[in-house]
Amino acid sequence: MREKKLSRLTKTGSAALVSSVIGMMTVGAAFANDKLVELQKDEANWVMQGKNYSADHYSTSKQINKKNVSKLSPSWTFSTGVLNGHEGAPLVVGDMMYIHSPFPNNTFAINLNDPGTIVWEHKPKQDPAARAVACCDVVNRGLAYWPGDDKTPAMIVKSQLDGHVVALNAETGELHWQVENGDISVGQTQTQAPFVVKDLVIQGSSGAELGVRGYVTAFDIHTGEMAWRWYATGPDSEIGLAKDFNSANPHYGQKDLGLKTWEDEAWKIGGGTNWGWYAYDPDLEMFYYGSGNPAPWNETMRPGDNKWTMTIWGRDADTGLAKFGYQKTPHDEWDYAGVNVMMLSEQKDKSGKMRKLLTHPDRNGIIYTLDRETGDLVSADKMDDTANWVKKVDLETGLPIRDPEFSTRMGHRSRDICPSAMGFHNQGMDSYDPERQNFYLGINHLCMDWEPFMLP
Repeated sequence: MREKKLSRLTKTGSAALVSSVIGMMTVGAAFANDKLVELQKDEANWVMQGKNYSADHYSTSKQINKKNVSKLSPSWTFSTGVLNGHEGAPLVVGDMMYIHSPFPNNTFAINLNDPGTIVWEHKPKQDPAARAVACCDVVNRGLAYWPGDDKTPAMIVKSQLDGHVVALNAETGELHWQVENGDISVGQTQTQAPFVVKDLVIQGSSGAELGVRGYVTAFDIHTGEMAWRWYATGPDSEIGLAKDFNSANPHYGQKDLGLKTWEDEAWKIGGGTNWGWYAYDPDLEMFYYGSGNPAPWNETMRPGDNKWTMTIWGRDADTGLAKFGYQKTPHDEWDYAGVNVMMLSEQKDKSGKMRKLLTHPDRNGIIYTLDRETGDLVSADKMDDTANWVKKVDLETGLPIRDPEFSTRMGHRSRDICPSAMGFHNQGMDSYDPERQNFYLGINHLCMDWEPFMLP
């Protein structure tokens, strides 16, 4: 690298203090992100982890094609200096590229006209104990971009492993605000990319393996003030259910199940964290994500369906209230999580009616497609015929029909469970081509033996 031109990182903005209130604040957010929608349409940009709000990872660019793809070669490389898992793509906005590393969560801004020069870098100071708390490597899944308005400059937003969400001036790297969204002393960490919708930064949580109760939180982009926070387990008042929750599909379950499907107060350490990716429909003003595995892994210790872990959520962006929740793997026995990519498409059904759809390839080996307005289950097909924990998914009830031979109950050693806990589809992002109406998935073929046991 020829020259290192860095802006001084001075904390000119005061860190916003956020109280841990459970509830909802009214958010008067207009369509502040018309700019972000327009930036998504320019193929020269990559302004969010899924490329756009539909998370389709699809580009109409034609410079690279079947004839010349074999001739591609590196033009330049950049090292973050960190060897742990980089699970988020760089962002590109105009001439600028923003690159993020896993812990210690360093961020670099590079001008693509002169990629040998770092425009600015942000290297936060974090409690090193966060590394010991992280479940599965100290990974990070990338950055978010806010295009700015008449009140707030353009910003880069990132999550830190130690539980903080940080907003940086996109031009200078200066700290605009910083808030705490997790406490590593109780196992809460952050590995997921923030997601910008309207005037909100939506942030998930990590740590289910340590008994963290999963939650999703929204912060005001201008100040960092908490707008709302909702949980995956517990009373309805803390999960955030709209009055018409699952009204189109009452058989999915509706009231008080965040308590009734758990034994005693096991929901308090029940998992259901969401450390994956989000999608958003600006017309419906709804965002979508998946809550992960219940805790602990040993299913004998948590009888019941363990709602609302392992759930595809459709929530109102302004309030965060859930309009629907479909649980894919009730009482998950295999650590299949459920946070994988949500891809939005519009396709005709068998009757010729155009429908707004959500497609989710899950670690459990099933590809789910839902009507993203109502939550109706349209299809649930095995991505590989060797998926054997489930015989099929009943489209009428939405329930998986399990094969008891591949259960993980105490006193039973299950052999050759397919897929393994890694899933036939793991955290990798996929793509949807709206012209061909094809999905392109990267899948694994891994199976496992499993035998639960009690710790002394």
